[in-house]
Amino acid sequence: MTNSLLSQLSNLIGEAFAAIGLERSYGKATVSQRRDLGQFQCNGALAAAKQAGRNPREIGAEVISELEKTGLFSALTLAGPGFINLSLTDDFLTGHIGDIAEDDWFGCRNGRAPQKLILDYGGPNVAKAMHVGHLRSTIIGESLRRLRVFLGDDVISDVHFGDWGLPMGLLIKEIERRDPALPYFDPDFAGPYPETSPVTVAELQELYPEASTRSKEDPGFLESARIATFELQQGRRGYRALWQHMRDVSIREARTDFELLGATFTEWNGEADTNEHIPVMLARLKQEGYAELSDGAMVVTVSEATDKKEMPPLILEKSDGAVMYGTTDLATIEMRRDQHNPDGILYIVDARQSLHFEQVFRAARKCGSIPPECHLEHIGFGTVNGKDGKPLKTREGGVVRLRSLIEDAIAEARRVVEETAGMSDRLDAAELEDIAAKVGLAAIKYADLSNARMSSYIFDLERFTKFEGRTGPYQMYAAVRIKSMLRKAAEQGLVEGRLVAGTDAERNLMLAIAALPEAIAGAAEKHAPNILCDHVYTLSQEFNAFYHECPVLSETDADVRASRLRLCAITLRQMEQVLGILGIDVPERM
Repeated sequence: MTNSLLSQLSNLIGEAFAAIGLERSYGKATVSQRRDLGQFQCNGALAAAKQAGRNPREIGAEVISELEKTGLFSALTLAGPGFINLSLTDDFLTGHIGDIAEDDWFGCRNGRAPQKLILDYGGPNVAKAMHVGHLRSTIIGESLRRLRVFLGDDVISDVHFGDWGLPMGLLIKEIERRDPALPYFDPDFAGPYPETSPVTVAELQELYPEASTRSKEDPGFLESARIATFELQQGRRGYRALWQHMRDVSIREARTDFELLGATFTEWNGEADTNEHIPVMLARLKQEGYAELSDGAMVVTVSEATDKKEMPPLILEKSDGAVMYGTTDLATIEMRRDQHNPDGILYIVDARQSLHFEQVFRAARKCGSIPPECHLEHIGFGTVNGKDGKPLKTREGGVVRLRSLIEDAIAEARRVVEETAGMSDRLDAAELEDIAAKVGLAAIKYADLSNARMSSYIFDLERFTKFEGRTGPYQMYAAVRIKSMLRKAAEQGLVEGRLVAGTDAERNLMLAIAALPEAIAGAAEKHAPNILCDHVYTLSQEFNAFYHECPVLSETDADVRASRLRLCAITLRQMEQVLGILGIDVPERM
């Protein structure tokens, strides 16, 4: 399999450094920031000069002399104190593009050992509608899942449903307060319990805030909810049956939101799935001396001598016997170890949970809950803000529901699509609606993913849905334009042929295509989908420049036309692959 263009260049330049008695590592090639000077550059002569005690320009000149022997460069120049500028011959460039285009993954998997990874993202809760806070976890998590699948990893995606703990006890007691005659509350009821849930998702979403408020105002109600939580976790039949109803209707609702966002999960586990493992884990931690009593609670001390700020212990069990989120998270790690033996577990969760994950990861390491070689990482992210720069809220100051956000984006996209010249005349209502949905989701996803992950951003649908600039619709339109061109070529009986490069626009587009392996590797290493957004934006820009400067269907030279058709096809395939990783589905026409 062909190495990436940058790695090939680095190897060639490294060999040139070695030929003059210097270390190969000085031969690192980078994309040039000055196209007028060259396509690539190498600054290694400056660092080599310091080590060798020589003039960097002399070293650069000797390296260039060695590189000239290869016959692979159309231009080799020296600039400034010793910068080496390089441009490839057209044969080298077109040959490389032709080679990587034969590979389904454009050479991105070359030399990479597949890993087994668990990605934990989404995180909906029973009785709570998914809201804007779930948007980034889902979009970023799904993009990272698709990226890892693209790289050949064995990826397990777990939604990790919030379905245990005190919120469940609060709901049980609030439902009982409203309808005490339901069989779930009768400890002597022999069953069977009703198959239909006594509460809908909409009712649960009203019940929980009321129960939460009541628990703050009524100590007796709070205590009854704590007891109900304990009895639920101990297996009380009626509570378990009611809990199952609440979980089932909540999951059905969450699935709809995830399907709208194109998120795919291989597992729908939740906190409750750890219930049987927790007693076994706690017994082990007590027996092996990892868990200790502190003010009546069972904890694991996770502070280290090198800590510069206070690191609280991880609470495993409160004095009343209730378990905490840290307990279920630690038990989940052990269960994932036993079931999957992963190489790594990645948690795509709000950056504000960093302390919690630091405590859990330290406890997992200290208590031997996970092998030392298994990588644990919290992949945090910033918030989605309104135009006031504060976390996005409704006009009434409430939490913005995720479904509403998606529907608003599709509605705005529908307006834009309908106003786009000629689109309403050419397409029927069903296709227009399909395009509006794709544009709306592309607008949300690209806007989110194009930001550095830890940065917060302002949610602006009007800007996100424009068909120009750094937007999802702009990238989609570039791909659709190529699809249209290739359809017309097929209708005219035109065929693709061997790549040639006769203009800078063609060369620049090929260089943009060749940059994918580094973009993929960087996005995977840094968990940074914004790198892929930058790549596909550059690819779109270079294609648009090529489109305006290089005739394709009207080109009279058959060989040039065939080459350009192939270049268009390669560009489209890469665009769709990268946009697919970002979760963006490109329509056939617009």
